Amino acid sequence: MPLASRPFDDIRALLAKMPNADAAARAAAREREGQLTKPAGALGRLEEISEWMAGWQGSARPHVDNPLVAVYAGNHGVVAQGVSAFPPSVTQAMVANFTAGGAAINQICKTFDISLKVYELALEKPTGDITREPALDEKACAATMAFGMEALASEPDLLVLGEMGIGNTTPAAAIYHALFNGEAEEWVGRGAGVDDEGLRRKADAVRAAVARHKQHLSDPLEILARLGGREIAAIAGAILAARLRRTPVLLDGFVVCSAAAVLLALDDSALDHCLAAHVSAERAHRHALKLIGKTPLLDLGMRLGEGSGGALAVGIVKAAVACHNGMATFAEAGVAGKEE
Repeated sequence: MPLASRPFDDIRALLAKMPNADAAARAAAREREGQLTKPAGALGRLEEISEWMAGWQGSARPHVDNPLVAVYAGNHGVVAQGVSAFPPSVTQAMVANFTAGGAAINQICKTFDISLKVYELALEKPTGDITREPALDEKACAATMAFGMEALASEPDLLVLGEMGIGNTTPAAAIYHALFNGEAEEWVGRGAGVDDEGLRRKADAVRAAVARHKQHLSDPLEILARLGGREIAAIAGAILAARLRRTPVLLDGFVVCSAAAVLLALDDSALDHCLAAHVSAERAHRHALKLIGKTPLLDLGMRLGEGSGGALAVGIVKAAVACHNGMATFAEAGVAGKEE
């Protein structure tokens, strides 16, 4: 008699179905870049971005007509360990601020004509305290990943992922520590502004959490469930759903990239459709980006979350696509090209 499937089996089945970029579309975009009225390579990473967009959108003329910032909000039981400078109630207050249009992410989205959706994830019920119990069980984690996939329902052509959750840099640090080892102190930062004692408590909590769950941490999905949070699980689901639709993704900061790191641990091609929007001021983010193989587009010293760095990077992607599509070729402009 066959064994009953487990919730994570469905996630693994989706990972096995991940499509690749359209190589022909990317090659066609590269050919067009070579004909535009500029020296070869003169636009630097903008040229790489337009080719990347072309490959994932399957068109030599990529577009950014319907970008979306999806912000997932969750609360965390580990806050009881004194790892945050703010109480969990601030998560709900900030969600209300997003809804009212009063947050930084609202202003950045308006500036670059980006849609914004905010997803509340059972804020009244914090996850388990990871120093004492799993944050989520397998069923809840898989279901939350599935919920995160709903961000693709509006069919964005560029997805930015952000988060809000008091204390969530601690679960993110625990995920990195479980995936990449090192010392707990190497992965914790000041988050929203903890003092030195708070920083020590964060390191202690990360160390205790990884030690408590160590027998289960050979599976990246177990790492996500046991050490993460609802918003981190939802972001992982959204990244996976975007890949299945071949939708390009901009990753925001330290917390968002911890979700991405879980998927990378499951499949070393899982983040090919993702770019790192920025490197945040959270001290371990730069190291984490190196380990997941991403070079950030921006380095502005930001540590706000909310998808703010990702939304700013939409402007860069829009500019890359506009240059690629709108510039004249040498032939169109009647300009002599490079001599053979």
